Amino acid sequence: MNLLSEIEKGTRSAAMKKKIIGYYLYNQSSTLPDLAKELNISVPTATKFVSDMLDDGYIISYGKMETAEGRPPTLYGLNPDSGYFIGVDIKKFSINFALMNLIGGIIETRMDVKCQLENTPEGLELLCDHIRDFLQAINIDQKKILNIGINISGRVNPESGYSFSQFNFEERPLAEIMTERVGVAISIDNDTRAMTYGEMVKGVVKGEKDIIFINLSWGLGSGLVFDGKLYKGKSGFSGEFGHFGVFDNERLCHCGKRGCLETEVSGEALYRELLHCVHEGKQSILSERIEHDEASLTLPDIVEATNREDLLCIELTEEIGQKLGRYLAGLINLLNPELVVIGGVLAQTGDYILQPIKSAVRKYSLNLVNKDSAIVLSKLQEKAGVVGACMLARSKMFDFGKE
Repeated sequence: MNLLSEIEKGTRSAAMKKKIIGYYLYNQSSTLPDLAKELNISVPTATKFVSDMLDDGYIISYGKMETAEGRPPTLYGLNPDSGYFIGVDIKKFSINFALMNLIGGIIETRMDVKCQLENTPEGLELLCDHIRDFLQAINIDQKKILNIGINISGRVNPESGYSFSQFNFEERPLAEIMTERVGVAISIDNDTRAMTYGEMVKGVVKGEKDIIFINLSWGLGSGLVFDGKLYKGKSGFSGEFGHFGVFDNERLCHCGKRGCLETEVSGEALYRELLHCVHEGKQSILSERIEHDEASLTLPDIVEATNREDLLCIELTEEIGQKLGRYLAGLINLLNPELVVIGGVLAQTGDYILQPIKSAVRKYSLNLVNKDSAIVLSKLQEKAGVVGACMLARSKMFDFGKE
């Protein structure tokens, strides 16, 4: 019986096996007495379950533990190839995919698959097609795929599986609909929260417990970590930093309201302002392309031009960094975090975005508060979302009381 079928049975035996897997995810390897103590079961009971899971291929022996005296006990841990997770990170102009084994090793990635998904039933079917294509390409027994985690922008309730901003066409949860169409268990979460989790478990976070993650991509979002745990809010809608109503610009945001922070602090704002400046006669290395094929320009193209020291792109990027820093200062005053991580597509401009943010935060935040908060760039960069999607998919099954 495969691991997923075993867990779905919902028996006491299956529940204990799930706990054992969760334990080994966070402890790598241990002896049977240590496992029994942690799970509050007897050593004979632990021995029986581990023996069964050895036979089923979920657990393997890691050899003998070195000891100064006495008979050395055997160390046990998870078989990395007994289960897999897939992460799907939807971007404005592309989709990223990753395959992760049970112990968190990224086996394969397929980044920047060109695709602009419309928020239509046809767009949802196209997404399912891309996922099915990836499943075929990885050549893994589909019974070993335990969950596919999908990152979706906007309002997402990861517990119920509903998406309220994207692909909300039926009364049923989106996760349930996609599970039926793809044939593999699917979970969904907010894209920025997934990026936050990816950075937290495999990125720049090194033990900090109170964190703000800023996703500065086509839109603007934030992920929050309090006391080492992702903060979701009552319905999973926390972190909508981009929809603070702060400007009197009367510019309509995609959320339907006017003057949102995102209308002037986002990749979309940078894109819009660059086109406007070029049409007004300002020069950029992208000018000719904009004049002849404006529709082909993407946000990564602007990031690349910025890093090639295009003065106009640098100027516009710095303006966005200054505006972001001003309102980020308010979050820092409110939450007093240890760490602020700047991620998303625009974080790939490095110091061109980071230094204006830091300067504005120093200017607008309380001095004693901002001294507590290191502001750094994402370590995972463009992989933060897809790594986070894999890890969140796993945590939904085997959280062992952690997240």
